[in-house]
Amino acid sequence: MTEHDKLKTLFETQDKLNKRIGVNLDNLSEEDQQKWILNYCRAMSQELAELVDSVPWKWWAKYQTYDKQNARIEVVDLFHFLISLAQALGMSSDDVYTIYMKKNEVNFQRQETGYETKDENDNRNIGT
Repeated sequence: MTEHDKLKTLFETQDKLNKRIGVNLDNLSEEDQQKWILNYCRAMSQELAELVDSVPWKWWAKYQTYDKQNARIEVVDLFHFLISLAQALGMSSDDVYTIYMKKNEVNFQRQETGYETKDENDNRNIGT
């Protein structure tokens, strides 16, 4: 299985899970798209907080421990919601792959030129 096939499998698997719990992200209205974008952003914010709590971040507290296993699970939870977010926006695994590769080129180009000024024009044609 290629890396691209693995991404497709993740998208298919997440779609099945979403539908199993009663969330069908196919052909959403603009209003429903906005609702699910916010839902998934909130969910990811919570998962990020849980990831942060897996790492000792309270410099004043001595009781904390690093829970690498939980941190890994929280990263996967983020993927669940991130994939769902992409699906809510009508994106397929192919769309994500293509846009990621184009955006990665932009990021490298920004580094090559020193990225001294913010110019969103280099993003304008990505994903269209």
